[in-house]
Amino acid sequence: MKTLQQVLSEAGQQKVAVGHFNISDLVALKAVYSAARELGVPVLVGVSEGERDFIGVHQIAALVRSFREESGFPMYLNADHTHSIEKAREAARAGFDMVVFDGSALPFEENVTETKQAVTEMKAIRPSIVVEGELGFIGSSSSIHDEIPEGMSPMTTPEQASEFVRSTGVDVLAPAVGTMHGMLKSMVEGETKKHVDPARIAAIKRATRKPLTLHGGSGTNDQGFLDAIEAGITIVHINTELRVAWRRGLESALAAKPDEIVPYKLLPEVVESVKQVVHSRLRLFNISLESPPAR
Repeated sequence: MKTLQQVLSEAGQQKVAVGHFNISDLVALKAVYSAARELGVPVLVGVSEGERDFIGVHQIAALVRSFREESGFPMYLNADHTHSIEKAREAARAGFDMVVFDGSALPFEENVTETKQAVTEMKAIRPSIVVEGELGFIGSSSSIHDEIPEGMSPMTTPEQASEFVRSTGVDVLAPAVGTMHGMLKSMVEGETKKHVDPARIAAIKRATRKPLTLHGGSGTNDQGFLDAIEAGITIVHINTELRVAWRRGLESALAAKPDEIVPYKLLPEVVESVKQVVHSRLRLFNISLESPPAR
């Protein structure tokens, strides 16, 4: 199987993106795996600190490894939004393929110092591990918001990005380019969409020459994703959309079978609901699977 670095390099060359989907349980993991395998495209499974606390660091590593060993399918595991060196070490030692060290809420110099330490320590544990740094705070909760959360940073500049990458040695950079974590209620209802800044993405890509990640992708319109990928985004994170699909799938199953108490007779509908979102996003991110859309 190719390394994650190879996958990211090829995605950048082909102007497609690797879909990254956060999961909290086996139901969502099955959905992500099934959708990616049907399409035959690599995929990243993400678990934040809170998601890892719920599932178990070694347990999710073992689950992903079991899927991969059984099929040889390129599914990779990412320790998403890791805020401490201790938590990053734990993930690296458990066999994660990637760690997102998130110092985005810190002042620039502190973010550089801590991210640089994380890169050094992660590479000492597993030289092949991919380490991502974040520059620009875009919120911290993949939830449904009434309004835009307070404390959001201004968008990342190419100059900041260049200095950050050079000073920290990260493999991947997540800049602030117009999205935020979570979704507004109006986005869930389809009334509004997030807007990315393709020109800024392209300038940051030129300044860093590193794979770039779009965090907070849920609620972005399709053309916005395509423009971001064309401009230089290599990884796209989706979480809130999956959580909405998970809940809607469960509510639908309970409504259809109000007297059912057997989990494995209810949960397949949840798997299918989440799978539809993952499948749709992966097709979009890997648009070369189809004829190019009209521009």
